Amino acid sequence: MDPSEPPLIQRFRSWLEPAPSAEDAAREQFFTSGLVVLDTNILLSLYEYTESAREDVFTALEAVSDRLWMPHQVGLEFVRGRRSTLESRKAALTGAAKEVNQHLTQAVASVIAARNVVIRHLAKYGAALDVGEELALLISDSSVSDLLQENRALLKKHLDGLKLQHGLPANVAEANDPVLLRVARMYGDRIGTQPADSVLRERIEEAVGFRFPNEIPPGYRDFGKETPVKAAGDFLLWEEVVEYAQSLPAGSRILFVSNDTKEDWYETRKGAGGAQRPWPRLFDEVRTRAGAELRIETPSLFYAGIKQFLHTDLDVTTYEEIERVSSALDPPVDGDEESSLVTVQSAAHLAPPRGLATQAARSVGLTTMGTRTALESAAPSFRIFQWWIIGVTAQLGRREVSAAEFKIDIAAAVRGDEPPRGSWEPATVFRPGDWVHRDSCWIASWFIRLLSELPKSDHDVLRSLAAQQAEANRSPSK
Repeated sequence: MDPSEPPLIQRFRSWLEPAPSAEDAAREQFFTSGLVVLDTNILLSLYEYTESAREDVFTALEAVSDRLWMPHQVGLEFVRGRRSTLESRKAALTGAAKEVNQHLTQAVASVIAARNVVIRHLAKYGAALDVGEELALLISDSSVSDLLQENRALLKKHLDGLKLQHGLPANVAEANDPVLLRVARMYGDRIGTQPADSVLRERIEEAVGFRFPNEIPPGYRDFGKETPVKAAGDFLLWEEVVEYAQSLPAGSRILFVSNDTKEDWYETRKGAGGAQRPWPRLFDEVRTRAGAELRIETPSLFYAGIKQFLHTDLDVTTYEEIERVSSALDPPVDGDEESSLVTVQSAAHLAPPRGLATQAARSVGLTTMGTRTALESAAPSFRIFQWWIIGVTAQLGRREVSAAEFKIDIAAAVRGDEPPRGSWEPATVFRPGDWVHRDSCWIASWFIRLLSELPKSDHDVLRSLAAQQAEANRSPSK
């Protein structure tokens, strides 16, 4: 800091500096002498890479292993989240194999159906009935299946290859997990201690009671998760980092690496082409509370920096894998499938993956300006709408769904004699003709309010989706 600068410039230096870039002159010092803190998602990504890329990444991490430090929160999330990460991958590949078989079975059925159309017309309009019989013999279920066998084998070969490239046994989540053991050896005893219950309670209360309602980074977009502890996960990690920085010599450097670039870590700068930078407040907080310098980098930048400054070679295909894994949704990190379940309560404060709500809306023809604005809004009511449109289009098969997508439990309407718990209105609030089963449906209050704020030209589509969802969720016994 230049003492000749005016106090205003000194005090708000972080806000006046440009976004950190790979060309910053001071960047090299963070790689050669800084403390390195990896977020949970960086460690869990080790289970997502192919075997060769994983070895490359471990080699890169071991170049800074003597300066790695693991917050207790990261260790807890990593140990608990391994199983979910592995099971998600296994389920995705198993589901892909089943989906391929379903499509091929449908293909056989489609060819047979096409054959039957021709046979039917031959019988109705042609005299050569024996031609139809010949077609039935030539184009049979077995003959069509045989024709597709080569395609089936090729597709299966590629899916099986993905399993082999992973290079991890099925029971890897047990204590002999080779990834876990290698991470443990890499960190040694450089792991944060568990905060006392009283400290944990104070930090959680500060997060959910003060910082999150005022959108103070980091982690405020997790506000509304199932429990305060889950909601405060990022802030608990942050507090450990700041506390540890206070034990370091003044002017120490901390390099924090994370795949989390949501708006509760990164500021989107208007008028700068939508460019993002980590929130300046984060740098200010580390300087003010610990007298240390902070740098935040994404995985791809971090590994490129290791190659540039520490001369650790990484294959170009490894960079491609790092980008691929980084672009996927973060898996649940606490070993509980419910941690990735989006409900009305959590949706109000949780930003969906960028662009997914717009993609879902387009799949059902919702393209008016008013609806597009709602899809980009951070208002709680519109956040619910964004998650609902993502969930309902997936549930009704109106778009292709990624295996990495969150599970969503948000309904705009239900059928039944009594309303569910919560805020619901009878479907009689709609005019006759606007809703089917008006006497046996209940409409979520947030959905009714939503219709009042969106263009009327979109109402028919929205009501239709809600009604189809209510029917799809209806118990067969009703």
